[in-house]
Amino acid sequence: MEFTLIIILIIVVLFIFNNLNSKIQRLEKKISELTQTFPEKSEQLTEKKIAPQNGNQEAAFKTSFENTVHLQETEIKPQKDWVTPIFDFFKQNALTIIGIFTLVLGIGYFVKYAIDKNWIGETARVGIGLAIGVGIIVIGHFLRKNYTVFSSIITGGGIAVLYFTTTIAFREYHLFTQNTAFVITCCITLFSIVLSYYYKSEVLIIFSLFGGFLAPLMISTGQSNYPFLFTYLTVLNIGMLIIVFLNNWKSVGWIAFFFTNIYLFYWTSEKTEIISICFYIITYIIFYIFALLDYYKKNILSSWNILMLILINFSSIIGLVYIFNKLQYEPVIIFPIIFSFVNGFLLFKEYRRKKFGINYSVFAGITISLLTAAFALQFKTHLITSVWAIEATLLLYIWKKSGHSIFKICFYVLFPLVIIAQIFTWVKYLDSQNLEIILNPIFLTSFVTAITTFFNIFLLKNYSEKETTSFFENLFSVVSYTVIYFALLLEIIYHISEKPAAIIWNISLLFSIYYLFILLLFRKKLEISKTLQTGFIYLFILLLINHVSFSGLSLVSGILVKKISINYYFLHLSYLIPFVWTGWKIISQTDFFKGKFSYWVIGFILTFVISFELYHLYILGNAKNLSQSYSLIKHFNILYLPIIWAVLASIFIYIGLKKDIPEFNKVGFVLLGIMILKLYAHDVWQMDNVSRIIAFIILGIILLLSSFTFQRLKNIITNLVEKKNESVEDENSQSQ
Repeated sequence: MEFTLIIILIIVVLFIFNNLNSKIQRLEKKISELTQTFPEKSEQLTEKKIAPQNGNQEAAFKTSFENTVHLQETEIKPQKDWVTPIFDFFKQNALTIIGIFTLVLGIGYFVKYAIDKNWIGETARVGIGLAIGVGIIVIGHFLRKNYTVFSSIITGGGIAVLYFTTTIAFREYHLFTQNTAFVITCCITLFSIVLSYYYKSEVLIIFSLFGGFLAPLMISTGQSNYPFLFTYLTVLNIGMLIIVFLNNWKSVGWIAFFFTNIYLFYWTSEKTEIISICFYIITYIIFYIFALLDYYKKNILSSWNILMLILINFSSIIGLVYIFNKLQYEPVIIFPIIFSFVNGFLLFKEYRRKKFGINYSVFAGITISLLTAAFALQFKTHLITSVWAIEATLLLYIWKKSGHSIFKICFYVLFPLVIIAQIFTWVKYLDSQNLEIILNPIFLTSFVTAITTFFNIFLLKNYSEKETTSFFENLFSVVSYTVIYFALLLEIIYHISEKPAAIIWNISLLFSIYYLFILLLFRKKLEISKTLQTGFIYLFILLLINHVSFSGLSLVSGILVKKISINYYFLHLSYLIPFVWTGWKIISQTDFFKGKFSYWVIGFILTFVISFELYHLYILGNAKNLSQSYSLIKHFNILYLPIIWAVLASIFIYIGLKKDIPEFNKVGFVLLGIMILKLYAHDVWQMDNVSRIIAFIILGIILLLSSFTFQRLKNIITNLVEKKNESVEDENSQSQ
């Protein structure tokens, strides 16, 4: 009953389709007759122009000008990017693709239903599948003249049915052996390639290529026979190369490259064998020729050709060097050197021809990158991290030279992977022991990443000619400088890891302060944006506060308990060099003081640093052990700290008046108020009589001297202003 109902539905659908097709054909015929009957009117309608009327010359001129501008805009309109044709194809053929996919699924469900009802046996099931596949291909054949793309998709669906039917016949029903199944799939692949070449259909060859590369997976039994597999893939890639040479279908080569590398890397990681080197070299030759086809035909390299050259060189290096490292063969740099000579030959060819365009830059960049990778690998750097870092810089360099955005996109995809790989490299510090200083694989890998990242910053800066820097460029700069920072810091921490925690923390913060200081010192040469300069200054201040307070206190405690040498405190004080230089030279030359808040920050950090360092020196100079320091701390806070704050407050007020900076005046008076509040609310009740007398006398003298100085300064400033006003009035009277 169900089978009869399905037959009836199919007949009804075919009947409706036949009627619709007949109506469409009649409509097309009428349109063709109308076009032939009125050719002149059709041309007049399509080629009608706007003619100026008498007395309307201004409108005519305006129309002519607008048409000219429109024509110029049409001429200079940039070409669509490579993604647009793909989306256009899927948008225009979405129903066809979904339809053939649905049809294949429907046939599959129908066959399953028939199997469940025991209508057909295993051999009959395979026969039905093959017959349906051939039938779909025949339908596509008859539709190819009027519906080229549609027929290609239909034919591709038929080929897919043949592949899946063969797979099911082998894996599920065991109707023939693996060798027989492999021969059948090869025949299907060969048939589909010949058919696609005959039809001149790129869509069909893509279907065929997918089937050809997926066929080994379809008939796999789980037993690895990689030499046989890659012999088959090599034959398939050679066929691909011939087709690309004849029809220039570049998408075919990219699909083949993608699948071939997946198979190669899987083989290399699962079962590392020396014979795989042969297939790596063969694959390198095939796809290198594929990338250079346009170069030998037209002496040009498109963006996709350049990208293929980069990928085939560096993917081959990764696989080959991995095999050499795994099997412990030497030297590991042999293949990067050989590949650099290959590219160097093409570079020399361009040099002889005196053509220093994009081709020359590409071959030069690849050759230098391969030699750099060879030296890096010779020093036992980590393979993936080093190769990816060099490859990312090469992509950025070629983007700068060629202007093709595809290299920029690839760089932004690869650079995060470089950072991830570098993080995994840094993790190896935890398990490594007795590494040499600098000359160890982890730091050398970090050094390669740091150098390439540094070049990336300059390449991006030199490429952009904009005056303003975007958020993304600032983010990239921050990430890049952070990578360089950790590359150096982690090496330092590893070699001082046996020291006390206070020393490790102190040296780490000291390095961080100097690193930011160097960035700020060379900010103009590094072309660091003003936004980043301000951010670096605030980060510098935060690190300084941490270094002076927590790190300094832990260092003083360690010295008092005799675990740390006093020399480390003098090393700790070396931060004063970048601190003074930054405050004196750098901050004054940046946009840091544009906001009023910055003056409060400067006032706070000066008070903080001076108070803490005098406190450290007082403790180290008077305490003999840790327990004795507790009473000295209380004495310093009560007696000396108010005096220090009073002196600093006076200095801030003096600078504010002299330099006419009201914010410094406010800082000074606020600090003075805090000192007086602390003195009268807390300190005075904790002092003994002698200390109270000394404190009040010293503070009184300081305040009186400060007040006297301010009055004198105020009078001087008032006199200068009056004299200036008088001179201006005299000049005005003389001019009148």
